[in-house]
Amino acid sequence: MPRMLPYLLLLPATAFLCVFFLYPFVLVAIDSISRDGSYGIENYRRMLGHWKFGTAFWNTMLLAAVVVPIQLAMALSMATVVSKLQRGRSAVLYIFAIPLGISDLAAGLIWLSIFEQSGFLNSLLVGLGLVEKPILLLGYQNVWIIFIAIVLAEIWRATAIMMVILVAGMGLIPKEYGEAAEVFGASKWQRFVRVTLPMLKPSLQTALILRVILAFEVFAVVAALGGTQFPVLMSETYNWQFAMQERGIAAAYAMVILGVSVAFTILILRLLHVPKGARL
Repeated sequence: MPRMLPYLLLLPATAFLCVFFLYPFVLVAIDSISRDGSYGIENYRRMLGHWKFGTAFWNTMLLAAVVVPIQLAMALSMATVVSKLQRGRSAVLYIFAIPLGISDLAAGLIWLSIFEQSGFLNSLLVGLGLVEKPILLLGYQNVWIIFIAIVLAEIWRATAIMMVILVAGMGLIPKEYGEAAEVFGASKWQRFVRVTLPMLKPSLQTALILRVILAFEVFAVVAALGGTQFPVLMSETYNWQFAMQERGIAAAYAMVILGVSVAFTILILRLLHVPKGARL
């Protein structure tokens, strides 16, 4: 019985994953290759041949490429500040983490109230006399402004996810390592690069994998700020499933998102490889 105990403890989690992940995944994979009672790659051909696929794919990649590095730098800075505080640490951590309690759609609507024609930004520009009348910032003529608005909304909303993980990781690093480096004359920057970052690799792995996967699944913020003017993979999945009633093509999009997420997860694990036995 003692030998079986670990497996029995893992059984509920395994059953949960099988029912709510593995089984739906198999169904989606089958849907992606089935059409009109036959199996093949027709859904993928139609998906790749649609004019929006390339735009949605590269928009998603561009968002992830811009948002994730900025969030990583900000999360590291915020986590360092929180970790160094002697007083008021809990209050600062709570303030930094406030956006975590706001849903994706709510965050998008908040930033929509800033960028829309009757929003705060236009009111400010008119009040300062920089423009004569409100500008349609989020129109189809200003795709880059839509992109910037989405980037700002995502950075504001989701940076705290990475920060909380990194704060926990920094809390596990023994202070003796940094003190020893300081004794040998290492500057603050050298201690951060040579001591903190290498020992923070497990937390960096977790934070980056989680954030990259969520970046590829961005939807509600884009829908609120860009609508159909800034297509991404997730919004196209939604459109094919519900607007165009093409379940097979929607499943193909879902498989593309999964494939990209798995590829980048493997890349992050390779780049931030932690040797066995080196974990804290």
